[in-house]
Amino acid sequence: MTTKSLLVSVSVLSLVAGAAQAQSQSADPHDHITEVEEVVVRALPLGRSGDDIASHVSLLSGQDFVQRRTSTLGDSLSSLPGVNSDAFGGGASRPVIRGQTSPRVKVLSEGAGLIDASEVSPDHAVSGDPLLMEGVEILRGPSALLYGGGAIGGAVNLLDKKIPTRIPENGGEGVIEYRHGSVDNEDAGVVGVTVGAGQLAFRLEAVGRRTDDYRIPDSDEKRLDGSYNNTFTGTVGASWIGENGYLGAAFTQQKSTYGLAGHSEEFASCHPHGTSLHCGGHGHDHDDDDDHGHDHDHDHDHAAPQVRLLSQRVDVRGEWRNPIQGIERVRLRAGYTDYEHKEVEEGSVLTTFSNKGYDGRLEVQHSEWMGLRGVAGVQVSKSDFGAVGVESYLSPTETQATGLFLMEEYETGLWHLEAAIRKEWVETARIGGTSVDHDPLSVSASALWHFQPQWTLGLSLARSQRAPTSQELFARGVHLATNTYEIGTANLDLETVHSAELTLRKLEGPVTGLISVYHYDYQDYIFANTLDRYEDFRLIRYEQADAKFTGIDAELSAQLAPGLKATVYGDYVRAKLDDGGNLPRIPAGRLGARLSGFKGPWSGKLDYTHVFEQTKIADYEAKTPSYDLLSATVAYGFELGDTTDAEIYLRGTNLLDEKAWSHASFLGDRAPMRGRGVTAGVRVRF
Repeated sequence: MTTKSLLVSVSVLSLVAGAAQAQSQSADPHDHITEVEEVVVRALPLGRSGDDIASHVSLLSGQDFVQRRTSTLGDSLSSLPGVNSDAFGGGASRPVIRGQTSPRVKVLSEGAGLIDASEVSPDHAVSGDPLLMEGVEILRGPSALLYGGGAIGGAVNLLDKKIPTRIPENGGEGVIEYRHGSVDNEDAGVVGVTVGAGQLAFRLEAVGRRTDDYRIPDSDEKRLDGSYNNTFTGTVGASWIGENGYLGAAFTQQKSTYGLAGHSEEFASCHPHGTSLHCGGHGHDHDDDDDHGHDHDHDHDHAAPQVRLLSQRVDVRGEWRNPIQGIERVRLRAGYTDYEHKEVEEGSVLTTFSNKGYDGRLEVQHSEWMGLRGVAGVQVSKSDFGAVGVESYLSPTETQATGLFLMEEYETGLWHLEAAIRKEWVETARIGGTSVDHDPLSVSASALWHFQPQWTLGLSLARSQRAPTSQELFARGVHLATNTYEIGTANLDLETVHSAELTLRKLEGPVTGLISVYHYDYQDYIFANTLDRYEDFRLIRYEQADAKFTGIDAELSAQLAPGLKATVYGDYVRAKLDDGGNLPRIPAGRLGARLSGFKGPWSGKLDYTHVFEQTKIADYEAKTPSYDLLSATVAYGFELGDTTDAEIYLRGTNLLDEKAWSHASFLGDRAPMRGRGVTAGVRVRF
């Protein structure tokens, strides 16, 4: 570490410690805004908290989530143990859970699947805006089984307030927020208001964001071309709320224009000949210095292409408590989305991606019977996806799926036992062509042992199956975002994984924390096998082979003094094929430490993370060097009235200004992460 970096670290540490030790004898303990955790995991039935689930579940909400949010979902969650991001500039990033991302990680909106194009390519944005979310739940491994094969690696549930579930006190409540970021000249504003009277409640919320290309480390002027993001999202929702439940709906529209960093037509003419790649007559050469060496104005007249996205979504949610004897709860979650985005270069539309579909689930929770509590349900979904233009690597397809699931739990002494089963029927078809059917079956069992006061040990076992996606079955064509020519394999079989996870928790006391170790043994794991390469362009074919994932997530905290806490955390995953060779884009191991404190209205946090060098690489991959990330946050909370409070916060990221690359990203060393930046914000709740 350089002297400059050390001075920055010491200065920030002093600021955080000073905030934690500030004296405010007359301050009310409720005057400050502290980190809030959701008590109940809303993605799972039976109303259980994260600490009462055998596998590792993360809940991020409150002040901590407000300060971590960025313009994309993956980047907002990437500092959690076991969670990374396959960052693609400033416009798109998906969560990577224990080395897995789409199509093995499913993103949900309060339990209903999102419908967009993010599952088929990392340059396609997840159509949920972090600035409008109340929080996020991350389910890993067996705990996500109830959401089907698309969640075989985990699930990310986005929590929001778009459909009211209660009448607000005093007739109304809301939030207003503004933030500005230095590294990408971000300006963002959020407003959300809920009003209600009698049995009706209404919700109006909107967010607008405008950013320029972000600055690359080690330079005051150099920026990543195509990393800007301009987005507006608005929602109108309403609910009827009764004594025994509610029924509501919401309409959300998102319009976004963002750049495609590292994206060009250079290899658009490449095509396969058998297992060889021919790339004669490709377009202009890519000049890194010209592309990345200058600033851009607000009109974003870039060489890099851009995405123009429009998503319209209708959500329906409801809950009916105690409808008849023997039934405690009936819960409905459903969403319909009409999604389209155009990839544009120099004013011309290169490719149009569209996805229209729905996802809905109905859950029925029964009363306790012979010591058993449980829920049964059905989920139905349909997706009509198409890509037309230069990147028409996937002809129009239709995917329909139906799933039935059952989950039961039993308490005996110090033990909590749980079992679940899910059966699916999936049909994937090319419009006017081949149709393929798969019938996945998944089962899981877990035991949670309260072997000492405030200590638990959980074991989860599962056998889960996933049907291949339309892309893995039918792709054929150039995919410029990943610099590949993709070839699907129509006779792919079900992907099956046998998983085991052991989780040790300390729930209360001066030292708390969690350590989770896991092993996933895949049979017929579907992966993109590289057949040939021309410069940075690869010919890939989706094939199957056995593979194993083994890893650890951990986070331990110690209360050093009233209002002052230290935390250490880390994660590591090792993924390889059984017959030799490493799987691609597996995140490197991480180890970090955090100091957080509060006193009266002040709060502060200092985070330091070391990301290790990734040397376990697949064919045609390059090693990713190690790097260190330092971030710090200082916040001040205060009251504006009897029912209104506010917070002013200042957050610095990559304070060491280190040049870093995410090994999970397809952009690799073509697109380094953001340089040093500071975000200032003010948030008012009433």
